[in-house]
Amino acid sequence: MEIFRNRNQRPSLTGWQSHQGLFQKTRDRKTRFRKGLRLGIMTLVILFGIYSLVQCFTRMADSGETISESADTAPLDENLWKNDKQVARQLLQDIPLVNLKDASFQVTRQDTTLHFDTSIDPSLQDYMLGKLDRKNSRHIALVALDPDGGEIFMMAGYDRINPDSNTCLDNTYPAASIFKIITAAAAIEQGNLDSNSKLMFNGSQHTLYKTQLKNRKNRYTNHTTFQKAFAKSINPVFGKLGALSLEKDQLSACAEAFGFNSEIDFELPLAASRFNITDDPYHRAEIASGFNRQTTLSAVHAALLPAVIVNQGKQVEPTVVHRITDGSGQLLYENRPGPMRQVITPRASRVVYDLMEATVRYGTAKKAFKGFQNDPVLSKCNLGGKTGSIYNTKHDLRYDWFVGFADLKNGDKKMAVAVVVAHEEFIGIRAAAYARMAIKKYYTAFLKSG
Repeated sequence: MEIFRNRNQRPSLTGWQSHQGLFQKTRDRKTRFRKGLRLGIMTLVILFGIYSLVQCFTRMADSGETISESADTAPLDENLWKNDKQVARQLLQDIPLVNLKDASFQVTRQDTTLHFDTSIDPSLQDYMLGKLDRKNSRHIALVALDPDGGEIFMMAGYDRINPDSNTCLDNTYPAASIFKIITAAAAIEQGNLDSNSKLMFNGSQHTLYKTQLKNRKNRYTNHTTFQKAFAKSINPVFGKLGALSLEKDQLSACAEAFGFNSEIDFELPLAASRFNITDDPYHRAEIASGFNRQTTLSAVHAALLPAVIVNQGKQVEPTVVHRITDGSGQLLYENRPGPMRQVITPRASRVVYDLMEATVRYGTAKKAFKGFQNDPVLSKCNLGGKTGSIYNTKHDLRYDWFVGFADLKNGDKKMAVAVVVAHEEFIGIRAAAYARMAIKKYYTAFLKSG
């Protein structure tokens, strides 16, 4: 679009007075040009000048610390920035927001102070940070959020290689068996399965050979229910679902509905979780059972999986920043929860809810939650979860997952949690054990306050 038109055509001069008149007109045009140029530059600064602001930030080793710099900053426009997560991401670009000790903090520069209010629960976060097994773990990521509003109240982690990084945003963790949540949901919707559906498999529970994918029945065939197959994480059952029962497009559509291969709208930069499936039946079996390292996701995304299940199949976008204001109190950003997105049907969510409860009662998470029925706090909650475990390609790390939910029996307080631990030579504190600690701590405080 042409903004300024070139009208500098030289007229004939009839005298000094005419020359002065022309001179005045030329000066006026130049003045208008300069004003227009300044206005254009200011508009660009408001729209895109955020990039210059983030250069003024320094990393915060302690979230409660005020950071000072001398760089000049551009004025901030509330109307442009309010409720824009992209702006929040730009403002937080150099601030990992992991392991915060306070829910609020500020960043101060020469002329501008930005104040951040977050949804973090400092008491819960500090408690869990004190429980981290740094001796036997290379990476740890813990996320807990409210399934109804998406507010993250725990985002804690440990990275021995890069201590300043936010391990909760790392999207390279293999999903392993927590992907069985997606496979189960797809099988329920496409195959009309329920908890008591009868299924069969041959061979070991935790292997996945091509011979185990054959639909055969003999004296060595094992019979099980869908609930038990999920609770015990029986790979050949889910492998057969992927290879023989679910079409490629059906499993892919369900994974993408849960957020794979799409960027999640979040105040911090969060790369998309990765999912890719081929027409090869064995590859589909690997994907469906979580018996692969190519399906990867972050802990933040992982927490959204049980959130969907405990929320009748609906998903909200995660958020960790309530609002951002400048030194004068001007509101620059304020999170406003958007509408929930229906990921799976309510029926499918109810069945998976039952499967995840069974995992805690008698399945792969039984040991970590032993005795929860008699615990004065945990007994007041419906608890469900899914575990996952897989080695990296070098076999020097064993990724250990737990994703789950807590649903207060006599109330509407819900919690979704995701924990991933990269164990080294020795297995330290398991992911499910961290989840139990976090759930109990959170509901202990909640019940006392109520």
